[in-house]
Amino acid sequence: MSDTKYTEDNIRSLDWKEHIRMRPGMYIGKLGDGSSADDGIYILLKEVLDNSIDEYVMGAGKTIEIRIKDKVVKVRDFGRGIPLGKVVDVVSKMNTGGKYDSRAFKKSVGLNGVGTKAVNALSSFFKVESFRDNQSKFAEFSQGELKGESGVDESSKRKGTKVTFIPDEIIFKNYKYRNEYVEKMLRYYVYLNPGLTIDFNGEKFFSENGLKDLLEDNMSKEDMLYPVIHLQGEDIEVAITHSKTQYSEEYHSFVNGQNTTQGGTHQAAYRESLVRTIREFYGKNYDASDIRKSIVTAISIKVMEPVFESQTKTKLGSTDMGGKLPTVRTYINDFLKTQLDNYLHKNGDVAELLQRKILTAERERKDLSGIRKLAKDRAKKANLHNKKLRDCRVHLGDTKKERNLESTLFITEGDSASGSITKSRDVNTQAVFSLKGKPLNSYGLSKKIVYENEEFNLLQAALNIEESIADLRYNNIVIATDADVDGMHIRLLLITFFLQFFPEVIKEGHLFILQTPLFRVRNKKKTIYCYSDEEKRAALEELKPKPEITRFKGLGEISPDEFVHFIGEDIRLDPVMLDKQMSIEDLLRFYMGKNTPDRQEFIIENLKVELDAAEE
Repeated sequence: MSDTKYTEDNIRSLDWKEHIRMRPGMYIGKLGDGSSADDGIYILLKEVLDNSIDEYVMGAGKTIEIRIKDKVVKVRDFGRGIPLGKVVDVVSKMNTGGKYDSRAFKKSVGLNGVGTKAVNALSSFFKVESFRDNQSKFAEFSQGELKGESGVDESSKRKGTKVTFIPDEIIFKNYKYRNEYVEKMLRYYVYLNPGLTIDFNGEKFFSENGLKDLLEDNMSKEDMLYPVIHLQGEDIEVAITHSKTQYSEEYHSFVNGQNTTQGGTHQAAYRESLVRTIREFYGKNYDASDIRKSIVTAISIKVMEPVFESQTKTKLGSTDMGGKLPTVRTYINDFLKTQLDNYLHKNGDVAELLQRKILTAERERKDLSGIRKLAKDRAKKANLHNKKLRDCRVHLGDTKKERNLESTLFITEGDSASGSITKSRDVNTQAVFSLKGKPLNSYGLSKKIVYENEEFNLLQAALNIEESIADLRYNNIVIATDADVDGMHIRLLLITFFLQFFPEVIKEGHLFILQTPLFRVRNKKKTIYCYSDEEKRAALEELKPKPEITRFKGLGEISPDEFVHFIGEDIRLDPVMLDKQMSIEDLLRFYMGKNTPDRQEFIIENLKVELDAAEE
């Protein structure tokens, strides 16, 4: 038996801020450094912004201003303003807020009164200011601790609320906000709230047509099989089209203005209802996968007091719409059965294009069925005998309530690099896939090549993305190659593979490039790893006189003992992002097509720019 004593001294009560700081993952998901869209610093911004959005939904304030500079975040709305006597309480007392009163916030995102308290507790500086009735009040905090507050003063400022915060670097190490992720979040907010203007660092975001704008902004007209079908009801909005080039399904789903990236009951019901409605319209029992293949679609619903499966609100658990309304499933099905069916009857040209797409998908599926079976058998044997995949113990979808956001697959080149990472990794959350030579240039090739090419087939099997990205086994897919010409080429070929066959892996922020140090600078007392010439110069300045300098030529030169530093807490990842100004087809055609002279000119011109900048 254990000799460990268990007495009253072992029982401890934490106050609200201590609990949030000790268990931040319960409130904001993973922490991260800002390289991923679901990192905690973006959740902090979202929690503050959600309150301003709720004000707009209630008809108060048509503009929200956001400023992010040097890690300082400011959010100013022009809503009703927090009641001045409760300014301190609403950001520092758990289960305190106006959203418990469903008369004021009938279909709000945040109902549990936690959001801004989490931001407060996880910020080194937090200030809330409220302006209403020609009066104002502010309160300042640090790590959730009240540092000072004003009385109620006279004010001529427009009514509303302003929140300023700095994420605590004790919690969020080496973080930075990436404008691309912030802008994507803001676009979703304006798509879901037509008429709202969000001003981010001087750039304005606005939408007139809701989810229709979302699809049109994320696709080129050339890639759309037919114009966006845009359907709206009292508590539901839907936008649908099919891609000419994309193979898999792409869903954007929302509840009460919240982007439910993990889907939930509404998205499952929507997928079922789409199939049922289209089957009934054509009077054919088409296979569900053929109907949904290449679909690009968005759905937004509003639910009374929604139940989410986590504090970060990325998956809906509610089965009812609330009040006297029917279930979520029945509500969505009835809406599509009427509205989508009516649209297809009125737009015969769209109905014909859609049916032709379904029949093409059916033929392709049947043509590939034999190859798929052989490819799956080959993948199973390869995993058993060749050990290309050194898997981890937990994966993205292992738990029902929370996806494992730390699950990572490193794609490496060569045995030495994969061996070093394998020995250094966290076996619980980090897996390694070892490439054999350079991948094939897949630009312009059909999906058939994925099954016939051993590397692509095994990589697809490892990721589990053949049917849908919803089945993806790892949240982070990290390309880990040498920083030389061959390594860069392999990166480009892998990115081409994902763009050609699984673009949503990139669109949803799952693909990254691993940064590894170029130099090691050390003396007897300290070792500094440097990722650039600038960092090397700073290290030489710090460790003078005459420290030892090592230049790493490849990943294989880095020992497993050292690799621990580069794939652990201090891991540096560069997200692979799409340029909104260029379609995927245009991107692939330019960089991977047969237009060699154009690329040479592009490289020369950009090299001149880099050299000029270096000289300055």
